[in-house]
Amino acid sequence: MKTYLACLGTRPEIIKMAPLHRALKERGHRVVVLHTGQHEAVAEVLYRFFDMGPDIRLPIQRRTARIGDLTALLLEGVDRVIADVLPDAVLVQGDTTSAFVGALSGYYNDRPVAHIEAGLRTGTREPFPEEKNRELIGRLAHWHFAPTPRTRDNLLSEGVPEARISVVGNTVIDAARWTQSRIEPVEFPALGAVPRGPATFLGAHPARRLLLVTAHRRENWGQPIRNIATAVGQLLVEHSDLIVIWPLHPNPAVRAEVEPVIAALHDAQRSRVCLTEPLDYPALITLLQRCHFTLTDSGGIQEEASALGRPVLIARDSTERQELVEAGGAVLVGTEVERMVTQASRLLQDGAAYRAMQLEISPFGDGHTAQRIADVLTAER
Repeated sequence: MKTYLACLGTRPEIIKMAPLHRALKERGHRVVVLHTGQHEAVAEVLYRFFDMGPDIRLPIQRRTARIGDLTALLLEGVDRVIADVLPDAVLVQGDTTSAFVGALSGYYNDRPVAHIEAGLRTGTREPFPEEKNRELIGRLAHWHFAPTPRTRDNLLSEGVPEARISVVGNTVIDAARWTQSRIEPVEFPALGAVPRGPATFLGAHPARRLLLVTAHRRENWGQPIRNIATAVGQLLVEHSDLIVIWPLHPNPAVRAEVEPVIAALHDAQRSRVCLTEPLDYPALITLLQRCHFTLTDSGGIQEEASALGRPVLIARDSTERQELVEAGGAVLVGTEVERMVTQASRLLQDGAAYRAMQLEISPFGDGHTAQRIADVLTAER
């Protein structure tokens, strides 16, 4: 039996690590889940849903909102945990500060690091600081689990040995399909998948088409998120059969830009938009299944939507998930109001264009990524 330490702090990390946690435990290995507390408010319901602890929590008390402050606090805490647990390997996912610190602490303690979702790159400064985090993890990791051939090639171009790279798909597809199987009609009431507010809203508009909107990235704070809200309002004016559900990120910087724009809409439009609290994972997957398409700056939602055959409008100027754009399942629309409205209207008015963006196969995997990663990890002595 081997011991693995999964270093997690944010909602996407928990979701994407859950399938590997399950796969390793099913093989009889010990997986210690360390929660760093980056997304404290939404973490607990996810841990319960996926039945994965956490086993250890860092008592992080942030002194400021500065990234350097968070990094220093996490480094001290994670380093101490690794020294105590002495895992056979440290598991990190993606590009968060928790992932970077987990990889750095693993390296400092001479513990091999497995990077899940390795090799994603935009080739630009954005997203900040995620782009640099994943580059740095690429210099520290022992195993690099790349979702696609493109991400493998990114790693090769940076000098990562080919023998250390495995193209396995993305565990988010495993998580989305596992969750989808749990929210079939028989289990739906037990999970209470959609909260009362959005569920009531949907019930009041059964025949209208749903646009699911999310926005949270640091590079979109300020005017870009305000532009997204403005575009949503314009779409509601131009398309009377459209409704919108927008789970608002808890960050006050996001809410301060969105809420005034929506509040200023005329009653006829404002009644067709539901601003709600962040959704738990079953609710999100349910709404992705229900929506006509999604407008988002989230990387995870791009992947999850592809698994469910839903078109994606990416409210960013670049994406590290270019595979979805090339496959035809997504369009980069940036955050200019006119472009967002034009592309969304096209999906609402042009049936052929809409159907062309409904992918039958996700470019990010087939739902068996976690098993492939477990095969590689458990094969090494």
